[in-house]
Amino acid sequence: MNAPPPHIGIDLGGTKTEIIALDPHGKTLLRERRPTPAHDYGAILDTIAALIENAERRLGARASVGIGTPGALSPASGLLRNSNTQCLNGKTLKQDLETHLERPVRLANDANCFALSEATDGAAAGASVVFGVIVGTGTGGGIVVDGRVLNGPNAIAGEWGHNPLPWPRAEELPGPACYCGRHGCIETWLSGPGLRRDHLASSGERLDPAQIAARAPDKAASAATLSRYIDRMARALAQVINLLDPDVIVLGGGIGNIDALYREVPQRWGQWIFSDVVSTRLLRPLHGDSSGVRGAAWLWRD
Repeated sequence: MNAPPPHIGIDLGGTKTEIIALDPHGKTLLRERRPTPAHDYGAILDTIAALIENAERRLGARASVGIGTPGALSPASGLLRNSNTQCLNGKTLKQDLETHLERPVRLANDANCFALSEATDGAAAGASVVFGVIVGTGTGGGIVVDGRVLNGPNAIAGEWGHNPLPWPRAEELPGPACYCGRHGCIETWLSGPGLRRDHLASSGERLDPAQIAARAPDKAASAATLSRYIDRMARALAQVINLLDPDVIVLGGGIGNIDALYREVPQRWGQWIFSDVVSTRLLRPLHGDSSGVRGAAWLWRD
């Protein structure tokens, strides 16, 4: 009897492209990273093809291929949109990869891949409804229900970062300008650049999020910035709980390394949640930086 084929996942990032191969039980068979030629669409296709060719040669087997991308495919046109790797926007990425690789591929945005990884065999394994959050350079979300990614008819399910910050305070209006053309999006407040901007405006200090968190126990300015951030995160996730009522929220990205979030956000979000009890758990990702690429591989798990 032939062994089941391995699952290959590709995480197509703005600075690096990563490949992983998993066996059907989730064991890592190989993993490799290469720089992403971010301004050359053809070179990106060639990089992905070379990674897969090399992996299959090492595995001695042909594999399924899932791709995690910034942005998402338009259901109307099939073109990639909303990618911060600009050369991908407006391209028939899925079709071009299938031609390049001579096989079908499955493609999902990076937040959906993150959520799928953690729901499959990560921190939220066994949970029915999982909301996966990536908070780093940007702010995104993905939804997994009973082990399957929820895409929606407009391919925007989980696009949490481009909703307005809920229950805004007077000093938060109209909010920072967002690249999407609006003001006050959750992303402008909760992303890493948003946290840096808020601290600079309030203190005059140029610090990155890790530095702000490290100084918070001893420096009043950093403590105040972090407290404002936690309050905004609590409001933003309370809105998710009111709408989706997930069993688990998993917090990824660079901001997800701030310890205080897991303790203090659930202590605060109850005042905005329309329930007398809140059982939703806020958890760290089990697979850390590997979750996105693992989730891409798991797009073929069914």
